Amino acid sequence: MIETAKTSCLPKPNLADRPLLTGEQAIELAGLFKILANDTRLRLIHALVRAGEMRMTELARDLDMKPQAVSNQLQKFLDLGFLASRRQGTSVYYRIMDPCVISLLDHVLCLLEDAKARSR
Repeated sequence: MIETAKTSCLPKPNLADRPLLTGEQAIELAGLFKILANDTRLRLIHALVRAGEMRMTELARDLDMKPQAVSNQLQKFLDLGFLASRRQGTSVYYRIMDPCVISLLDHVLCLLEDAKARSR
């Protein structure tokens, strides 16, 4: 059985209703943003969102990168639990497991597009 991502993030309180971030939470959040603040990783996430599931070699081809470089980036997401993988024969397929990752990328793209529209 192939495990797939849930369709939405787990229910959470509204951001305005949450207590102010602690210093430790802010540091953790900044660390997560540092991992995401990489053009290659963002492109990998987007490619996986578009395809649903891909082999590392397909990702390397689509992003015009060496497979080892893609593998290194994928490992960071696997370590965080954002991705899952499955083996089929000699191929390993990757997919996004955390729907919040998809939602975050969608919101950030919206923010970027809106900012560009406002600056015109």
